[in-house]
Amino acid sequence: MAGFRVLLYYKFVEIDDPKTFAEEHLEMCRELGLHGRILVASEGLNGTVSGPVQATDEYKSRLHADPRFADMLFKEDPVETHVFQKLFVRVRPEIITLGPAEPADAVHEAGPYVSPEDFLEGIDDPNTIILDGRNKYESDLGRFKNAVCPPLMNFREFPEWLRENLADAKDKKIYTYCTGGVRCEKLTAWMIKEGFSNVFQLKDGIVTYGRDNAVLGDGWEGECYVFDERVSVPINHTPGDHIITECLHCGVKTARAQNCTNVQCNVQFVCCESCSGTFGGACSAECEGAKFHRVPGRKLGEKSILKDRPAGRRAYRLSAER
Repeated sequence: MAGFRVLLYYKFVEIDDPKTFAEEHLEMCRELGLHGRILVASEGLNGTVSGPVQATDEYKSRLHADPRFADMLFKEDPVETHVFQKLFVRVRPEIITLGPAEPADAVHEAGPYVSPEDFLEGIDDPNTIILDGRNKYESDLGRFKNAVCPPLMNFREFPEWLRENLADAKDKKIYTYCTGGVRCEKLTAWMIKEGFSNVFQLKDGIVTYGRDNAVLGDGWEGECYVFDERVSVPINHTPGDHIITECLHCGVKTARAQNCTNVQCNVQFVCCESCSGTFGGACSAECEGAKFHRVPGRKLGEKSILKDRPAGRRAYRLSAER
């Protein structure tokens, strides 16, 4: 039985003094022995942490005791150990942002929720647009069948992409989705402000969809990218093979992702266990012959020690075209 747990959560709620809240929150997390990344802003709280089960239970209990977070939903996953190396609690202007030039009020203007059952029906409805609210490297690893997946590397790029590509769909039914739900809160609020009149968001995101007993993740292809050392998690629990990615070296189907061991590359790519050993964890012959490599045993998903690594690089080989 796993002795650790991962919590994923967010709440849009007014926090009067984010700086003091963050300082106190950091001390609480340190006391409980939690690792992870937490953002605090005047508009709310957004985080994902890992820790011993008892510590995560205490963390949830303390937050639920605060009236502001009494109804906050925690998405939980059992794990064997920490999936984060460190703990960060940071104050930001927003807990998720489309940029200062594109304000959106997720507290009061977000799109209505759609249930997993209704979302599943929408996947095969030709009159419904399924819009992926994540980045390209996430949708490359897994997405809903028939989804529109914008080729973007940053959430801030959505307003421009939507204006250029979906301006003529403002009256169509649009179902949005993202990992845990927080990005869709902001995205649907912006879309409604922009004039989209029939926009909905998958309630509590992809992770919860995969745990819903009525749908069992049906309609999901591949795995779901997560921002910790697991790299990805399965979503579709219906019978069949749902993997859509292939090993970059040999082409065998696999969802196993890792960082290139060449510390001057560190690109994240899909690689089977066998080829990882054969090529020393490198993504190419060039990287295999590089002078400096990651220390053996470094965990999947852990970032390079270099500070000047190009941001957002991914190299996924897909077994099916979108």
